Amino acid sequence: MMARVSGSSRLLGAINESAALAHLLESGPLTRADLRALIGLSKPSTSEVLRRLQDAGLALTVGRTQGGGPGPTAEIYAANPEAAYAAAVSVRKASTIAAAVCDLSGALRARIEVEVDFAGTDAARAVTGAVEELCRRAGLRVDQLDHVQLAIPGSYDERTDMVRHIHVPGWERPGLLGEVRRAYRAAHVDNDVNLAAVAERHRGVAAADPSAGFAMLWLGEGVGLAIDLGGTLLRGARQGAGEIGYMPVGLPGAERRPDYEELVGGPAVVALAAEYGFVAETAHDAVALAVAAVGTAGGAALAGGPQEAAGRGRAFLGVLAARIAVGLAAVVAVLDPPLVVLAGEVAQAGADPLRAAVEASLGEIGELRTPIAVTGVEDDAVLFGALEASLSAAREALFARLGSPAF
Repeated sequence: MMARVSGSSRLLGAINESAALAHLLESGPLTRADLRALIGLSKPSTSEVLRRLQDAGLALTVGRTQGGGPGPTAEIYAANPEAAYAAAVSVRKASTIAAAVCDLSGALRARIEVEVDFAGTDAARAVTGAVEELCRRAGLRVDQLDHVQLAIPGSYDERTDMVRHIHVPGWERPGLLGEVRRAYRAAHVDNDVNLAAVAERHRGVAAADPSAGFAMLWLGEGVGLAIDLGGTLLRGARQGAGEIGYMPVGLPGAERRPDYEELVGGPAVVALAAEYGFVAETAHDAVALAVAAVGTAGGAALAGGPQEAAGRGRAFLGVLAARIAVGLAAVVAVLDPPLVVLAGEVAQAGADPLRAAVEASLGEIGELRTPIAVTGVEDDAVLFGALEASLSAAREALFARLGSPAF
């Protein structure tokens, strides 16, 4: 987390200040004695570090310890939450932009969701307009944002300033994201599934072992893959790693060779579910109906009675799982990940019944074995993964400032 700086005395000071700020952010409010024990400095050095952090507006005195005896109480210090603000913007296929902003402590300051007619609105203006509204709700100025992270359902090639593999009107225009990035002090763009994997690592099932990697298969209206290599995301030469929906699943020379999204994307799941009597407008609703039929709740409301509905539900989930396993087998064979996480609206709706069916189908393909889990992120994984990434970038910028001559 620490920035590298030059100059021996300044280097040592920056290391100590970075360490102190990191502990204040990660451990919460601390006394001077607490901090001294954590970073191993003398009393005068610890006092000097705290003074410099307070002078820079990065730390605050937030109270005193409660004295239980005649001795003096100690001041309690905390990172100044208003020292930096990080924002996240999630662009969705369904004509929606979600956005959120947090302070340096990670506390959420505002969250919004706005409908956008991408076909009739300039995409860059739609994003900046959403950020302006977000800041208005949070009581902030846009220029107070230290970092903005944009999540898109596609791949952004920064070298060409082009968005690829995206099915949202207006987003193919060259230079679009360059315009968005120039509107802010610092901004980055990443694939939405990659950012969902960030949320999974910090607050989902992958958080249990921070040193291990995982592959996350996103099953929603669209299909995607994120590859976490022990904390580092594999993005590819043109940021296109994980675009598994384009993977062909038929043999060359066939009359028609479908891709993976045509097997397990939203429209395909809706159509497959209807064949088994589970009619719904969205894929996750269709899967939820089947899961309810398999369980004790909801089966009696479906045609044919609960037992017959449960049989249809199991059959549908089995066929869907077999389709999912076709793509997952390639992922497991190539990457051999320690964990596969099923995420997205369809995976959440399918929950453990779908997970178990996928695990069984994968085992039937051959010698491919890997643990499979359903996502542990219940809220908007893409938005909060983007916010986590934005906050991390804002904090890194602060650590870099600690080593600059201007600090």
